[in-house]
Formats: sequence, C-alpha cells, structure tokens
Amino acid sequence: MAINPDGYGWCGQPYEALRAPRPLVIDGRLDKPAWQAAPPTPRFVDIGSGEPAPFGTRARILWDDEFLYIGFDAEEPQVRARYTERDSLIFFENDLEVFIDGIDSYYELEFNALGTMYEVFFVWRDAYTTGSEWDQPRFDVHSPRVHSFSGDYSVNDSTFWAGAHPRGTRWAFLDYDMAGLQLAVSVDGTLNDPQSIDRGWSAAVKIPWASLADLAHGRALPPTPGDTWSIFLGRFEQMPTRDAGRTVGLGWSASPHGVNDTHVPASWTRVTFVDRDVEI
Repeated sequence: MAINPDGYGWCGQPYEALRAPRPLVIDGRLDKPAWQAAPPTPRFVDIGSGEPAPFGTRARILWDDEFLYIGFDAEEPQVRARYTERDSLIFFENDLEVFIDGIDSYYELEFNALGTMYEVFFVWRDAYTTGSEWDQPRFDVHSPRVHSFSGDYSVNDSTFWAGAHPRGTRWAFLDYDMAGLQLAVSVDGTLNDPQSIDRGWSAAVKIPWASLADLAHGRALPPTPGDTWSIFLGRFEQMPTRDAGRTVGLGWSASPHGVNDTHVPASWTRVTFVDRDVEI
C-alpha cells in the first residue's frame, strides 16, 4: 500500500458507494434488500499493522439526493455498553466510529451498542485564520468546550494512543452536533449479559447532505457523481491483557493507516459516489 505524500500513514483504500433506490428507514438492522445489495468493505483490520482483526467488522455506504447512509455489522461474542450520557468518551469501551473529511476540517462520530453518541468537529489550526469560513461566533475558540488537539492522548500518565500528524494541531469543538443525524443500533444477543454468547451488533447512520455544509469545502451537496470523499470507518474494542482486570483499546478500520492514529484523513477510505442504484 502506498505511503501518503506527507510521509505519515498509508493511502486510503477505494470504495464505490451506490445509490439507494428509495429513502432508507434507519432501525439499526442491515437485513433490508438495499443494505444487503450494497457492497461491503473488506473485513476491518488493525489500524496500525493492517493485520486481520480478531472479530469481523464490515461497513456499507449508500446515498441519495438527500442523505448519506452508513451501516456496520460487527461480530461480538459479548456485546457490552455502559455509557448512557451523550458525549461520554465512548472510545473507552467498545464502539463504532465514522469520521468525515472536510479538507480543512473533519467530523468525528462515535457510538456504542446502547446508541450513545460522541461528536466532535475539528478545524486544522493552520486553516483557522482571520476572515476564513471558521471566523464566526459558532466556531469561537475561546469557548471552554473548545480544546487544542495535538493528537496525543494519555490516561493516568500511561499513553495508549499517540499521533503526530505533520499538519500539526487542530481545534476540537466538543459541543458540535450534526443537525438531523439519525442513528440506530441493533443487538443480536443479550446486551451486558456475561452468560450470553452473542452474535454481535449492527448500526446504521443517516446524515442529511445539507448538514454536511461545514465539511463541503466547495464540493457539491449532494455530491456530483464521481466525487470522492475520505471517510473513516472504524471500531475500537477493549481486549483483555495479561494483567488481571485490565484491557487495552485496539483500533480496527476498513482502511489500514500504517500508524496507530485514527486522525489521518489521507488514510481513510476513499469513497466515490456512483450514479447507479443498488440492484434489489
């Protein structure tokens, strides 16, 4: 796999998103004909090494003139989720993730099997200049809920993930909510029951194209057929370690990055929007 031009991470893998023949009802299940006819991504791999992940995960993407649709199927023998408060740090437990690149910005969505969501909007610091599109009250960097994000994150002085993107720091807007976003999850098993052997869980996300204006960067909404956007399709899984009672969060994704860093837009899946309906 090719190295990114900036030397950080690998180039993202391609995916062709077909059109949904009619608006999709989002219920978290991907057993409807349109979802089943949509091409799945390859099985997710370790985000850093590209090695196969222990549990199977695949994503599917569809679109129409009003919405972007993203679905996930995740194998999981013990489906667990505890966080119920919106914008909890969902990546501390098992989750699924979507990031959407806006060239000078990007959007992050994480959610668990309870459907609890965590959202952040990032603006690259070098793009945040006087008179830019970000120079407006709703992107006020002086808000207490806006952080400078360098790509390093540590807990209890023990770093579990570190990134050092060549573009540098970015502003993280923690109160950002994607207007009109719909999310639904479905558990194939018994949630939070250690006595149950589960098959896993699935999820579907539905986002109005009109709500992606902050990410358009001059691109058409909805996309013009043939347009390509970079989208991260990922999963974090808390896996047990040899230390009793301790786990480590492993990142898996549809497109490997070559580095243990999710925040690398050039390594995300390169989604081309095709003007052809799925065949159902």
